[in-house]
Amino acid sequence: MKKETICIQAGWQPKKGEPRILPIYQSTTFKYETSEQMGKLFDLEESGYFYTRLQNPTNDFVAEKICQLEGGVAAMLTSSGQAANYYAVFNICEAGDHCIMSSTVYGGTFNLLTVTMKKMGIECTVVDPDASEEELAKAFKDNTKCVLAETIANPALVVLDIEKFARVAHSHNVPLIIDNTFATPINCNPFEWGADIVTHSTTKYMDGHAMTVGGAIVDSGNFDWAKYPDKFPGLCAPDDSYHGVTYTEKFGKAAYITKATVQLMRDLGSIQAPQNAFLLNVGLETLPLRMERHCANAQAVAEYLENHEKVAWVNYPGLKSNKYYELAQKYMPKGTCGVISFGLKGGREAASALMDKLKLAAIVTHVADARTCVLHPASHTHRQMTDEQLVEAGVAPDLIRFSTGIENVEDIIADLEQALAQI
Repeated sequence: MKKETICIQAGWQPKKGEPRILPIYQSTTFKYETSEQMGKLFDLEESGYFYTRLQNPTNDFVAEKICQLEGGVAAMLTSSGQAANYYAVFNICEAGDHCIMSSTVYGGTFNLLTVTMKKMGIECTVVDPDASEEELAKAFKDNTKCVLAETIANPALVVLDIEKFARVAHSHNVPLIIDNTFATPINCNPFEWGADIVTHSTTKYMDGHAMTVGGAIVDSGNFDWAKYPDKFPGLCAPDDSYHGVTYTEKFGKAAYITKATVQLMRDLGSIQAPQNAFLLNVGLETLPLRMERHCANAQAVAEYLENHEKVAWVNYPGLKSNKYYELAQKYMPKGTCGVISFGLKGGREAASALMDKLKLAAIVTHVADARTCVLHPASHTHRQMTDEQLVEAGVAPDLIRFSTGIENVEDIIADLEQALAQI
């Protein structure tokens, strides 16, 4: 099926007499007839549901839809995009291990890996996404377990050369994890370019209406964990908490997601609420339509801003003048995302003044939904970072993150026009 059809038809497949629309399994637990039946679930001898902290049918049907959209073999939902990135890394890293991360990732992810996970004994080296393969290779150590980057960086809008990162990661026998939130599987499938695991903040374009917080992890099934048993003992050695099961032996290509579900979700419990998964599924049904409009609107707004006398600079990969235009055409020929960043000639003060003058665009700590919104990252989402880290992450002090919604683009531009006229 094509992606537009997958968004409508994949996941929940009702049988005779069942609801046509995905049901919300609003239950903490599930009933069985015998003790033996329940025991087999706890021994991972049979698949099924027994407690929503680990798995829930509503969630699994939505995860299956996202899995098909990305072209993976297995997927899971989490309570947030942060939880998805945490699980994705922690599933293969433990105290004493090392990971590598692109410097331009979202500020929350940057903090997660460089501060919080450092307290857990996991070291992280930050690299320039534009570095050469030779430079990237210098960051690897014997205990490096993965590389993490974003398809389109939030809010720096750096377009990652996925093939380059995949080559370097694989030459050092580790997987490449790509956060594909901004591009969505509608505009880019990182697995086609060598990525091994994809994460999402489903809170953004997938939900599309700023109603639910959530995350997702998708495994391509392409990375051969069993080939490196000493590097990935969590997947390749017996798990004492499940009577010595070895995930790669028992679950094959589903080993990674199975471990993340039965071990991490069991112990950490960052499950997405079934009600949220239901609303996410509604959002997914219109994702292709919305992404087309988001990208068209953003392109028009970016071109308008690029030609405005009060605008100092505009960063949008769809502009031919953009540094990442060619990479964007390679990896996302149908469009990138609806997010634009720009700065004003009046600097940081002018940026703040502009946001206060906007009427249609709302100042919110959010991005990538149906409504146009605006944010000043240096003062909000990235305020925990030093000036040096801000520059490294591509977040200038005057940077305005403008998330173009799906309203009529003439109204969006008119709002910008009246606000710019007042500063």
